[in-house]
Amino acid sequence: MASDGQPVKIPAVSLVQGSQAPTTVVTQKSGNVLPPSGRPAAPPAAPNLEAQVQLLNKYLNNSGKPDQFRVAPDSDDKLIQQINPANGEVLAEFPASEFAALARSVGISGVVVDKRA
Repeated sequence: MASDGQPVKIPAVSLVQGSQAPTTVVTQKSGNVLPPSGRPAAPPAAPNLEAQVQLLNKYLNNSGKPDQFRVAPDSDDKLIQQINPANGEVLAEFPASEFAALARSVGISGVVVDKRA
């Protein structure tokens, strides 16, 4: 018996006699396929600032908060204005680069903020 500590001789017999294992290899594609140019495709563009401000306003409106924001006219998408929705008066201006912090300060995060940050 093998459990009594005595060495056991195992006959060396080939289980495959006279045949050879197949040599063809099947591969499966994984990952992303490159376009015909061979270079990776450009990532999808982040939403523009105007679209992000609209999403922010929609969130604020849905949550019952009175704040409203807009991209400052003639600022070349460099300024965001906080406006009084009752009379359209500009209450504050923020650089567009601060959009992520502005959105977080009013309680929104996620896709809108992450795309801009």
